[in-house]
Amino acid sequence: MPELPEVETVRRDLEDYLVGASFTDVKFIDFKNVAPEATFLAKYLEKAKVTALRRKGKLLIFDLEKAGDTDKHLLIHLKMTGQLVYQLGTQTKAGGHSLSELDTKSAVGGDLPNKYTHAIFSFDSGGKLYFNDLRKFGYIKLSDTAELEKTLTANYGPEPLEKSFTLSWLTSILAKRTAPVKAVILNQKLIAGLGNIYADEALFIAGINPGMKAHKIKPAKIEALHEAIVRVIKRAIKSRGTTFRNYVDGKGNKGSFIKFLQVYQRQKQPCLQCGETILKAKVAGRGTHYCPSCQK
Repeated sequence: MPELPEVETVRRDLEDYLVGASFTDVKFIDFKNVAPEATFLAKYLEKAKVTALRRKGKLLIFDLEKAGDTDKHLLIHLKMTGQLVYQLGTQTKAGGHSLSELDTKSAVGGDLPNKYTHAIFSFDSGGKLYFNDLRKFGYIKLSDTAELEKTLTANYGPEPLEKSFTLSWLTSILAKRTAPVKAVILNQKLIAGLGNIYADEALFIAGINPGMKAHKIKPAKIEALHEAIVRVIKRAIKSRGTTFRNYVDGKGNKGSFIKFLQVYQRQKQPCLQCGETILKAKVAGRGTHYCPSCQK
């Protein structure tokens, strides 16, 4: 699943092509995760202009303007296997997951549309944006401003790079919970956008065992974790995300943060810090990588 750095990279790349463009046609194909009903949404989007492309956590937010109305927003969540592909003439820009781990063409959408294409957005620029989703977990939704704000408030905590993600905030959410620390920092209602890869990396940098109960972590370790989360997210965004098998960014390129990973998917390999063997375990239902020596 794309995490905050990957979705932010997609947002930045697609922003160059979509902001200022207006929808001319919308088609939904064999896709039920659309709200409101597909026919109504397709009709509404015609002649609507994209005025901004934002993001909260892993949610992409297209701000719209239509006939002077600026109260509507198109929300797209890629979930596990979603992919956005923008095509203009011979140019193709893709972001999200590829459709094949082996076929490089499929990493930027392959032939379009294809059997995984569930939405096609056409623009007055002549470009088309394809929403592909192998497992159909992603969703597309039209929301007004009040509903959007309610959704963001109810489902998303502060992001690691926002001013509201303070040491005192992290301390307060850990102090109240007996769950494993990894489960707490993966909770999107508490920290938006932090996913499995960067949680493992931040906990390693901070020297904290992922299974430790959150309320038992000492103040010095919490401070180290706060600094580690911010640092790893900043560096991942700068590196355009992480690629293992099938993530590509908004220009069809693979993220280079993989070369900085210290524990994630390095099980059975020696720790780069102490030489101890990296272990993999289940914590909060997620595959978790850690060094038993460095992380106490």
